[in-house]
Amino acid sequence: MMDSGRSSGGPVMSRLSIFPDRLENGEAPAPLPGLVSNDAATIRSELAERGIRFEQWPADHALPEGAAQQEILDAYAAEIDRLRAEEGYITVDAIRMTPDHPDREALRSKFLAEHTHAEDEVRFFVEGQGLFSLHIGTEVLVTLCERGDLIGVPAGTRHWFDMGPSPAFCALRFFNNSEGWVAKFTGDPIADRYPKLE
Repeated sequence: MMDSGRSSGGPVMSRLSIFPDRLENGEAPAPLPGLVSNDAATIRSELAERGIRFEQWPADHALPEGAAQQEILDAYAAEIDRLRAEEGYITVDAIRMTPDHPDREALRSKFLAEHTHAEDEVRFFVEGQGLFSLHIGTEVLVTLCERGDLIGVPAGTRHWFDMGPSPAFCALRFFNNSEGWVAKFTGDPIADRYPKLE
């Protein structure tokens, strides 16, 4: 397990907010979380209780502006090799989104729909931030991931992801299939009721 702290380049505020998925009367909840925490140990513990992996790694490799996928993979080769050896991931790629990406609106809309995967979804943020919302049992765990955060969402977990209207992040994506990102959408509009990355 790699969890040896992060770069000392200033405070990074990951955040976990835990909401009910319904009110007691079965209606959609008011957006009032039962827990909000920026403490990394609390975030890790709360997510671990629910089977979600959350770690913080150093993200110290300087990437040139507009770095190509192979440059990103080369910079993080040691971390990638270690996690692949631990977990047996077959495919690794890097996704970079910028505020001027021509497909940003379509991609945001797709990722914001609740879905599941047949395999684990693992992301390590090397730049920027993204918001993972995990629908587990009667809870929705809204998890703001920042640079240096690794999140591992087990296969079959209902979730959605928001990169915001002006996305600015780069993340490594680990897959245990050769096809990459393949989603099964639930058709539930639940994501509309929860905080987004604005």
